Amino acid sequence: MSMRNLTVTLPAELIRRAKVVAAMRDTSVSALVAGYLQALADQDDDYDQLWRDEQRLMSEGLRMRVGDLSWTRAATHER
Repeated sequence: MSMRNLTVTLPAELIRRAKVVAAMRDTSVSALVAGYLQALADQDDDYDQLWRDEQRLMSEGLRMRVGDLSWTRAATHER
């Protein structure tokens, strides 16, 4: 995979804390950001697949059958 640079502007305190977290995890801030962005992109991919599955289910139906109806709408609304 080819890599490209990205410049972001962040609050100084956030950068300091990110460097501490990166050091504690023995990695770089770039690797932390890359991991976060990858997870974010993967979530969108998962959502898109789930939505396609849901649309397919809605169009095909679930093919569920309860059985013969033994009641009428009017009977269920009697008081």
